[in-house]
Amino acid sequence: MSMNERYEPQSIESRWQGRWRDAGVFHAGRRPQAEERYVLEMFPYPSGAMHMGHARVYTIGDALARHLRMKGFDVLHPIGFDALGLPAENAAIKDGKHPRARTEENIVSFRAEMKSLGYSFDWDREIVTADPSYYRWNQWFFVKMLEKGIVYRRVGKANWCTGCNTVIANEQVVDETCERCGSKVLEKQIPEWAFRITAYAQDLLDGLDGLTEWPERVTTMQRNWIGKSEGAEVDFAVAGSGRTVKVFTTRVDTIHGCTYVVLAPEHPLTAELTTPAQREAVQAFVERMRRTDAAERTGEGAPKEGVFTGAHAVNPFTGEEVPIWVANFVLAEYGTGAVMSVPAHDQRDFEFARKYGLPIRVVIQPAVGEPVEEARLEAAFTDDGRLVSSGTATGLTSAEARRRLSAEAKERGFGAPTVRWHLRDWGFSRQRYWGTPIPIVYCEDHGAVPVPVDQLPVVLPDEAIITGTGEPPLAKVPSFVNTTCPTCGKPAKRETETMDTFVDSSWYYARYLSPKDDQRPFDPEAARRWLPVDVYVGGPEHAVMHLLYFRFWNRVMQELGLVPCAEPVKRLVTQGIVNGPDGRKMSKRWGNVVAPGPMVSRFGADTVRLFMLFAAPPEKDIDWSDEQVEGLFRFLSRVWRIFVAREGCFGASEAALADASGEALELRRRTHRTIKRVTEGFEGDLKFNTGIAALMELVNALYAFEPGSEADRAAVREALAAAAALLAPFAPHVAEELWHAVLGPVAEGKLLAEAPWPGFDPALCAADVVTIAVQVNGKLRGEVQAPVGAAEAEVRALAEGLEKVQAHLAGKTVRKVVFVPRRLVNFVVG
Repeated sequence: MSMNERYEPQSIESRWQGRWRDAGVFHAGRRPQAEERYVLEMFPYPSGAMHMGHARVYTIGDALARHLRMKGFDVLHPIGFDALGLPAENAAIKDGKHPRARTEENIVSFRAEMKSLGYSFDWDREIVTADPSYYRWNQWFFVKMLEKGIVYRRVGKANWCTGCNTVIANEQVVDETCERCGSKVLEKQIPEWAFRITAYAQDLLDGLDGLTEWPERVTTMQRNWIGKSEGAEVDFAVAGSGRTVKVFTTRVDTIHGCTYVVLAPEHPLTAELTTPAQREAVQAFVERMRRTDAAERTGEGAPKEGVFTGAHAVNPFTGEEVPIWVANFVLAEYGTGAVMSVPAHDQRDFEFARKYGLPIRVVIQPAVGEPVEEARLEAAFTDDGRLVSSGTATGLTSAEARRRLSAEAKERGFGAPTVRWHLRDWGFSRQRYWGTPIPIVYCEDHGAVPVPVDQLPVVLPDEAIITGTGEPPLAKVPSFVNTTCPTCGKPAKRETETMDTFVDSSWYYARYLSPKDDQRPFDPEAARRWLPVDVYVGGPEHAVMHLLYFRFWNRVMQELGLVPCAEPVKRLVTQGIVNGPDGRKMSKRWGNVVAPGPMVSRFGADTVRLFMLFAAPPEKDIDWSDEQVEGLFRFLSRVWRIFVAREGCFGASEAALADASGEALELRRRTHRTIKRVTEGFEGDLKFNTGIAALMELVNALYAFEPGSEADRAAVREALAAAAALLAPFAPHVAEELWHAVLGPVAEGKLLAEAPWPGFDPALCAADVVTIAVQVNGKLRGEVQAPVGAAEAEVRALAEGLEKVQAHLAGKTVRKVVFVPRRLVNFVVG
């Protein structure tokens, strides 16, 4: 084919998108005999228009999916929309537009943007979580988990707006007031539904050890959130009272050094134990802590603050009375909400004791080295050691003492060994409209009755009275609320709470396997073929909650016989954010959003994609830059022009490659090294930017080489075909155009999108020359290029020819030459 002189992406991109669509090349299952790969990106929440932060996620995943197809795999690469949730409901309160209408409009916009970027999604598998055909299965899972005891009703804390007379989300609370009406927000105990995720805590923790292809920072965050602590619970009697304070400690070996006990401000005993003389001070402190965020209270560097309650507790091991304080660094949610404080052996306790003049008692001495003296302590001694002044545990090591004292506490009836978890059960019911209705009916005779699975879905009514005030929106729709009991048929009321949107995203990856199945959530046979997901791409902001719920739900599905594996994902790729032109994270809040549409219209989809992949490795943040985008457009234009300039090489004979020598052979080497480098970028640590840089170097080499002979033209043709194929995952539209231009009739009826990935010849990738460091007395003085097999004499001669080396050798005696083949030569002089 004859090529146009100029690169005009608008003239080619929609054409190739149509060709891919008509050929169905992105449908999963086209290669049933091939090994499968499942590439998934976190699906978008369509609360507004798509921006470049979204585009980065999908461009990374798409490049991987396209590469894997060309490697011969049967690839599942689906997409859908996380369509339920609070933002659409808040918008409805603000402007009166129904959440469904707004969400559908945004999905249409999102879908068009994604298609314009040429993403290789299997659109036939698209899901929308707001569709009853999807959330029906949320309800099905609810019923099944209720049967297994994984779902239960409890009382939980919520933000209660005194003006709106309703529960509001954390993000709607600003400085203890409602962002909508400005009224005071109180903490209120309300009934809620919860998943018993804590029953899976140990399994979720153990599973992290097998996630070797997840970023370590993510597994560490999950490990810390699950938060297993092995220790002991010990009861401290309150002097002069029938009450006891139960403490949890991981260092029961230090208990003989306890000099005070600390309660969380929220602890139920705080008010009860406080003496009249201390009541005013304690109440003021508790109220101030209630207004302070937990992270601010307990963060690194936060000041240690507290107040004495006036009460005392009795150490059950020693009989000693110690004061009970209330402090900011203890949280009611962790452990028992009370701690025994041992300032000699805990740095936080040490700083608090020093601040308030509390005693410090050493009960652990180092196993080796200088002993610890109370009078000279400048910081707590927190290591294990050998116990002193510790009753029956004196002389034992810390590990031995922990076992002995835990057992003694149990024998004497005031404690026991125990395990505590930071993880709490997942409260998932919300007082909102735009969510999955919870399939429960309340009957006067039978209580909370689940809706039978053959009567699902319980459909969200189109009528939506969304005011943000008073009862939950569904409670204001009589036609929804009033029903009959599935057990007895008498009048009953439906549950008016809906499910947290985290439920939707906890299992959506499995629904993609058979999204039109109306008999079950998905086909277990398909799950056996495709799961676990091979690569999951998404933001690190989801490292804890979404991914933890995701892993929990997969385990439940395994117990139900639906999936073959405990973990849902083999490899996790967490991409960095895209900062707007102002340097802040791209967000509607900051008004710095760059939408793909105008950029695609101006530069083409391939340029936008290339920018996303070239600006930085996936895990790094990138700054949006119009100048860099323009630079990459110029690069693609340059690629186009070299193809136009070398059009005469398109028909060169492949057989002539055997005769390549000199510069033609060097071009062949460059081509095969580029293939190797780009391939390694996909199959290793996803350094797409280095692969694109290698392609830039290959294009430079093509510009520098003027073909003459048939062998020269064959080498150019090989390089051009390779460049087009290697561009395919990054810039697929221009790659298709150029590949077909080079191969012409050979590619007739084929598409590069499903052509084989180019291979490389290891012999041609081997370096002919190496860079060798030249040192004088161990200090680098220069470098030389030498043949791979160069002997010491040849390398020494080259090194001695360097001007800087000559200056350091002048007038000196070379006493020794250290030669390391292919690496260095070192002249030892005196």
